[in-house]
Amino acid sequence: MSAYRIPFNRPVLMGNELQYMAEAVRQGKISADGEFTKSCQSLLESLIGAPRVLLTTSCTHALEMCALLLSCGPGDEIIMPSFTFPSTANAFVLRGAVPVFVDIRADTLNLDENLIEGAVTSRTKAILPVHYAGVACEMSPIMELASHHDVAVIEDNAHGLLGSYEGKALGTFGCLATQSFHETKNIACGEGGALVVNDESLFERAEVIRQKGTNRSRFFRGEVDKYTWVDVGSSYGLSDILAAYLQAQLEAATTIQQRRQDIWQRYYEGLSPWAERVGISLPEVPSNRQQAYHMFYLLLPSEEARRGLILHLKKRGILSVFHYIPLHLGEFHQGAMGRLPVTERVSERILRLPFYNDLDVDSQDYVIDCLGEFLC
Repeated sequence: MSAYRIPFNRPVLMGNELQYMAEAVRQGKISADGEFTKSCQSLLESLIGAPRVLLTTSCTHALEMCALLLSCGPGDEIIMPSFTFPSTANAFVLRGAVPVFVDIRADTLNLDENLIEGAVTSRTKAILPVHYAGVACEMSPIMELASHHDVAVIEDNAHGLLGSYEGKALGTFGCLATQSFHETKNIACGEGGALVVNDESLFERAEVIRQKGTNRSRFFRGEVDKYTWVDVGSSYGLSDILAAYLQAQLEAATTIQQRRQDIWQRYYEGLSPWAERVGISLPEVPSNRQQAYHMFYLLLPSEEARRGLILHLKKRGILSVFHYIPLHLGEFHQGAMGRLPVTERVSERILRLPFYNDLDVDSQDYVIDCLGEFLC
């Protein structure tokens, strides 16, 4: 039970989660690739218009699969933002590749597409845009640049399921994309993820990598008379119990997204006058994209102001959090060191507000009222 009147996050049952989990047990198939896994994969393919989806144990593991599928190795470079979770880089560092960090835009906090060209070298293997807060990166110029240099695009879409850019679903631009169903995400199953395979020539190998490097999937489909070790791989399949939970969440996707849109809009409208008065910036969403309503954040004037606001809210029983410590400033930094001024300024000033699927109006109004008491 949270010690806070208003927690930062709270997992919420949206329908048939517990019934489906019990059904998975009754069916006698609770490891990966049971009926709920297959159903979830089909649902996701339909929801975003992707040719192939494979459920994974996490978004982190889906990223690791991307590194394996592109045969990333020592000396390869992956262009990405430093303003992201360590998993984005770790998946490639594990293969010996080097993250090349590019600064972010000051408006959307996404990878600055205007700086990518200067980071491309003969060793560039892929460009990895992260759709921060579920607001799309500028995918048209990124895709054009990647095509010009003949490098892959991998979308880290952990925040962006059901968001879109110019009418096209996030997660369907790159040859590969990853999704997260961690408990903090809009649609969740505790721990889980998915690999989206948009280049179908990569799908057969993706199945092998996910099945511990074996052609077990082909065996179960009757395509081979036995299965054996044919490639590198690991145990990346999601338990069917968690897939059962996820199935219920995916079935409620429309309801979830509408609730989160209402919460986001209430924050934006309720906080705009205060934010303008005290010099705090609210999220920006360009008109040519549909956001996923994953989070609501504030950009404070300074790190000192952020510390003050966190304490102010804590005293009133409200938990607010911040992220990320930029990867290029971390103790395990990999790659060439350089200053990323926008990333560093944002990291010092950003604050995320409570945001979960059943955050009710009274609780949200309380948060808004408490924020309105604070003067930077």
